[in-house]
Amino acid sequence: MSAALFFKRFLKRPMQVASIVPSSKVLIDRVAGKFDFSVPRIIAEFGPGEGCHTREIIRRMHPDSRLLLFELDPELANHLRHCFRGDSRISVLNTDAANLPKELAGLGIQYCDYVVSGIPFSTMEKGKKRTLLRCIHESLAPNAQSAFIIYQVTNELRGHAKLFPRVKSEYCLQNIPPMFVTVFYKQALNGASLNGNGKHGA
Repeated sequence: MSAALFFKRFLKRPMQVASIVPSSKVLIDRVAGKFDFSVPRIIAEFGPGEGCHTREIIRRMHPDSRLLLFELDPELANHLRHCFRGDSRISVLNTDAANLPKELAGLGIQYCDYVVSGIPFSTMEKGKKRTLLRCIHESLAPNAQSAFIIYQVTNELRGHAKLFPRVKSEYCLQNIPPMFVTVFYKQALNGASLNGNGKHGA
């Protein structure tokens, strides 16, 4: 049922949904492997779609973590609310990803530890793309582990994400289509350490 909904929304909004089928298990594992789930984290996910990455993040994340799902498509947002209605750690926000700082403030959260995204940055107008990158950078906790994690058909975002001093990429062929998985770190390895609640810690 989820895959059918995903395909339906792709046909209606191809520039927004971006892929014809949900991510493969290999890609989901590659993306989830970029997080440190050993302690409570504040995580924002942009464009969760039908929730294939979301379910793996929830399965792995610390019981005291928070997960904010930014889904612009109203039907997919309602689907996510229904799927995760019993988990108080999860908030589904039917709003633009650029509203991340405002939504964090409204929830009394100072920073995210991770932002993960499958939305198609390559189709965005350059100004909007760079504005969103600034919002993400400002919203990440100021430490070397905090990161923006993306999975994309192209790796062109590396040319725009100059605010991030450290970047790692790998290519996942076991997906339709194949994807780059890229991690943009908030700080270099010698940065100060704060956790997602803005307090000193792991």
